[in-house]
Amino acid sequence: MTLPLILASASPARTKLLTDAGIAHRVLVSDVDEDAATAAAGPLTPAETALLLARTKAESVAAGMPDGLVVGCDSVFEFDGAPYGKPWEPDVARERWQTMRGKSGVLHTGHWLISTHDGGAPVGHGEVTSARVTFEDVSDAEIDAYVATGEPLQVAGGFTIDGLAGAFISGIDGDPHTVVGLSISTLRRLLAIHGVSITDLWA
Repeated sequence: MTLPLILASASPARTKLLTDAGIAHRVLVSDVDEDAATAAAGPLTPAETALLLARTKAESVAAGMPDGLVVGCDSVFEFDGAPYGKPWEPDVARERWQTMRGKSGVLHTGHWLISTHDGGAPVGHGEVTSARVTFEDVSDAEIDAYVATGEPLQVAGGFTIDGLAGAFISGIDGDPHTVVGLSISTLRRLLAIHGVSITDLWA
């Protein structure tokens, strides 16, 4: 019997990716304090940060779960060597877009999959996938209009490719699903490590 897949993320984009890929799952959101987790880990690269937070979220949800497959994900955008998380504030999002326009950065998504079964010790494996994103040289008016929608405020890097910002992105070098927040092909590889075929999860 294939264990149920649990997505340890509140991201609507990630659950939509799984649903569109025909992967049966349910959502259990972790209560991880991301700032505390990264502070405790010490200096990390953006890619390492993405994997750490993915693992922390998965472990939080998997704790005490008798039977299940738990996948945690986290995305961090790297621009000029610096990590760009969620802007949260309009002024921050606007400033970032003014800096990023006409240039490229790298979106890192960490994935961590944990298998729990019959009360045994949880076993986890992880992988980071990265994709280079190139932005159009958008105008200040376009940036202001985009920020006003609120879309960029709560997403890594301040943009989405599956939403309004798709018009402002001219190229993706890598797996586009990575930029959305969950690489389906990466999930397939991690499931295989645990002896599970992704086809077994097709709804």
